[in-house]
This record gives sequence, C-alpha cells and structure tokens, in this order.
Amino acid sequence: MLKGDVRCLDVVGSQWGDEGKGKIVDVLAKDADWVARYQGGANAGHTVRIGDDQFILHQIPSGILHPGKRCALGNGVVLDPVTFFEEIHELERRGHKVDGRVLVSSRVQLVLSYHKLLDRAQEASRGKGAIGTTGRGIGNAYEDKVARVGIRVADLAAPERLRELVEAGTARAQGKLRALASDTAVAAGQIYDELCGLAPRLLPMACDVGLALRKALDRGEKLLLEGAQGAMLDVDHGTYPYVTSSNTTAGAAAVGLGLGPTAIDAVLGVVKAYTTRVGSGPLPTELPPEQAAHLRELGAEYGATTGRPRRTGWFDAVVVRYAARLNGITALAVSKLDVLDPLPELKLCVGYGLRGERLEEFPADLAMLAEIEPIYETVPGWQSTTSDARRLEDLPSGARAYLDRIGGLTGLPIRYISVGTRRREIIDVEGSGAG
Repeated sequence: MLKGDVRCLDVVGSQWGDEGKGKIVDVLAKDADWVARYQGGANAGHTVRIGDDQFILHQIPSGILHPGKRCALGNGVVLDPVTFFEEIHELERRGHKVDGRVLVSSRVQLVLSYHKLLDRAQEASRGKGAIGTTGRGIGNAYEDKVARVGIRVADLAAPERLRELVEAGTARAQGKLRALASDTAVAAGQIYDELCGLAPRLLPMACDVGLALRKALDRGEKLLLEGAQGAMLDVDHGTYPYVTSSNTTAGAAAVGLGLGPTAIDAVLGVVKAYTTRVGSGPLPTELPPEQAAHLRELGAEYGATTGRPRRTGWFDAVVVRYAARLNGITALAVSKLDVLDPLPELKLCVGYGLRGERLEEFPADLAMLAEIEPIYETVPGWQSTTSDARRLEDLPSGARAYLDRIGGLTGLPIRYISVGTRRREIIDVEGSGAG
C-alpha cells in the first residue's frame, strides 16, 4: 500500500489486539524507509517469523528485521529502558544490526521499576475486579505522564534534575505501595544509578522524532506507522475500564509521533478471521469453553508477551465496523484465515440483540454489553488448506465467500490475507503476493 500517492500509512489493530499487526508491518516494511511506533509499551508483543526463525518484539518496530530500514519510537510510547536494551542485544546476537537505525523521541516517558511494582500491587488489590494488566507498569507510567511528574528521556541529560525526579517518584510510589498494604521497598539510589548507566547508550538515540519524520516525508521517503493493541482497547473508545492506558486508534499516530494528521495518507486495519482478547472484559462473540479451547489450540492463541491463553470467539462485524469508523480505515488485512481451515461451519456476528431490539452499533455501557446476544449468520466452512495460496484465486471457494461476506458486512475492501505465520504466506489482493 506504500505506493503512488500513499507515502505515510498507519497500521492499526481493529479488534482487541493480537490481530497479527507485527507480521503485516514486517511484510509492508520492505516498501518503507521508516517504521515508527506511536503508543504503548512493553506490554505489547509483535511476533514475526522469518524462515524458521521467530522474533517477538516488544518495543522496537518490526521494521528492524529489514536491513537498512530506520525505526523510531515516538513521544506517545512509554519506554522500559532496561528491556529495550535487552531487546536490542538479542536482535544483534541473532545477526540484525541495530546500531544507528533506531531513534527515540526525547519526549518519551520512561517506565521504571516502581511502576511495575505498583502495577502488580494494584492489580492484586482489585481481586475479582482485576483488569488483566500485564504487570509491566505501563498504566502507572502513563499516570505519571498525565500527572506531569514522569521522567522523560531528555531528563537523562541533566543528572541533578534526574536525581530529584527519581527521588520524588520513588517517594510517591512508596507511599502508594504502603496504602496497598505492600511492604516492598523502592530504592531511589538503585534506580538513579541504573538510569545513569543507561544514559550514554540512550541519549545518542534521542531526538525530535516528529521533526525527523517530517524531513523524511519532505525528502520523498515513505513512512509506515504502527501502534500496539487494538481499537477495542483504546482508553477512550474501547471497553472501558477493561482497556489499555493509551489511545490505540489512528488519531493517536499524529499525537504520538509529532506529525500533523494530514501527513497520514491511508489507514490499514488488521483483523483476525475470528475474534480474540486477553484478560477480563466484554467479548460478545465468545465461544463456549470447549469450542473456545478448540479454536485457541488451532490458532495457538497465547499471548506473545505473557503467554496467557486468549479468549476466542466468532468474527464480530459490529466491532470491526466500529473500529473502521474510529480509525478512518481505508482497507483491511485479514489474518489467520488458515486457522479456520478444519472447521465445517462458521458464524459471523452481524448485529446485537438487546431486549427485543437490534443494535447495529457497539454500545459504551458495560451493563448493556453484558445483556446483548450476538445475531449470527452461519456459513459453511471449506475444510481444505489455504496456507499454500498466494493469489486470491488460489483460495477455496468457501474461503473466498467468507472473505466476501466480511467485506460486505464491514463496508471495507480486503487488501491483504494472511494464511500462515511466514512472510511468504500472505496474499496481496491487488498484486501477485508478498514476501
């Protein structure tokens, strides 16, 4: 899609995350000069397979797996600097040059050890009302950002100011931990020393990412933008409070990178051929336990970051229509079509029933969501292999009919179809394949 007039493409998750954005970004990155991430933190995991090798990237954009591509982390990201450099070390150990290819916004907020301690303590205190966080401190770092007490990459250049910020942050965190009946001690000196040790490596990467990307566009270079999670986990527009701590929708790309919104030419929405989510919260098309477990095993639906089993359900067109409107999606990429190959029968949610009425739009009220009944269309499966298909014409007729119905229900053209985990296992509907 990064061709012709499209010089800046945003790739967004259009369900509850884990839609396969990492693979789609990896495939599209061959046509990009830059891959830039604009929100989230190390709570996300993008899984990419290259041949027999598998890479799980938590903070670095998957464009890093293409030699020569530049990667950037925008100001909307919260960065765990310790695991960031662990990720870099692992990439370099496995033969991928990172040095000089990654830029980090000077305005990026840092995730520190006390954020993680608070995250876990707060989640434990919620009991049955637990949200299902990853325990990686993401929400707590965003809390500090909004409260204007966070620590940014730029602060590493001023050691005395940094010391004051760390001491104030650890004192606040210690007080909150005591209020949560936790006796865990937070050591300001240890955190300060750790940050001072990382500063010589992190500061050379720091810059005004928005300016760097704007100059790249002015030079005629192509930008691929990526976020983490999916539209239904957006802190404003998702299934609140069972959401992440940032805006996951396309509007966040401009804010999270320092680009004007008119710089974005197109938005590609990534969806699974079915639906999943991790953690608590509404999932209207969730399958009964036995069926859910079967689909989970077929799709290897376990979190890339935590290993937690994902909840599974049928494709929900109400959710994807909602995501399309929120994001201004111009085309879809459908992933994991091959997972449905063995099933004799499939269902598509076309609307919701509530107290004798039909809903076409996704409601904000959790109480309403608890009552709704999905309205399904049942379609036959194809029970044949799709993983060898490289053109739309190669797919079984039942699989093509299923995709046509998804396109009809969402009102969006399907541009890419993923039929496996490897780069080559993708169909470019307007081309001859990718990878």
